[in-house]
Amino acid sequence: MSMHKPSRRDFLYSGLAAAGVLSLATESDATTASIQKGANPALGGGGFKLGLVTYNLARDWDIPALIKNCELTGFEAVELRTTHKHGVEPSLGKQQRAEVKSRFAGTKVRLLSLGTTCEFQSPDAAVVRRQIDECKRFVELAHDIGALGVKVRPNGIPKEVPEDKTIAQIGASLRECGEAAKNYGVEIWVEVHGRDSSHPPRMAGMMKAANHSQVGICWNSNPEDLMNGSIKESFAMLRPYLRNAHINELWKPEYPWRNLFGLMKAAGYNRYCLAEIPETSDPIRLMRYYRALWLEQCKG
Repeated sequence: MSMHKPSRRDFLYSGLAAAGVLSLATESDATTASIQKGANPALGGGGFKLGLVTYNLARDWDIPALIKNCELTGFEAVELRTTHKHGVEPSLGKQQRAEVKSRFAGTKVRLLSLGTTCEFQSPDAAVVRRQIDECKRFVELAHDIGALGVKVRPNGIPKEVPEDKTIAQIGASLRECGEAAKNYGVEIWVEVHGRDSSHPPRMAGMMKAANHSQVGICWNSNPEDLMNGSIKESFAMLRPYLRNAHINELWKPEYPWRNLFGLMKAAGYNRYCLAEIPETSDPIRLMRYYRALWLEQCKG
């Protein structure tokens, strides 16, 4: 999670984005308008639920342990992070993918998404191409195991390249991944992540540049969300693209959790808030307390 203080450059960029003069890529007015009118499937109303990211708490759990622990504690969905013990990777064969899918079938835990480290900001075109191709492999995997989303990220803004060029490049990469995902009924969720790249106006620019119905954002509960002491402006900026959410330390007063959940309710967000919390020697106890605190914060 990025912790930098917004710079003068950030504020200038935010002003440009708010004024509507930032043009990062060709946009389809019809698509943008349809998103704003409520075409986003994550904003259909009906309430949202609590889930878990397997980074960091569950990094050493296999799938049976993951399902068991989530069912015991009332966590209703999981995002499987790449490289962790559960071993759900594009290298799995057809039978292995079917086995992963069947393990979740009939349980109280939804296999929601795959957490990748795919990123598209590199100045090196060959690196970007490899990342796009890797994302496509995860899209196929998500389809085969019954997951809805593939999480990707930006991971900074290279200083040696004009910023508008990088954001347009990220958008074009996301559009290609989104087009591949469309063929499989999968979505691409772009985590609000990375130093400089997590600044909400830049994320909005990436979404506008991507301009694809299968591409949206994964809210990441960053300090950078706060503008003038509130997250309302950032949430309004990214609300049309909201598809998933990561939350973290709910006890920290620095982040307005109750306000976030209120904004989600008002927006009709109907998916999951996925807890991304550290490891502990007593995970069941922590998860039970975490869910109780989450329910309390969601009141009102």
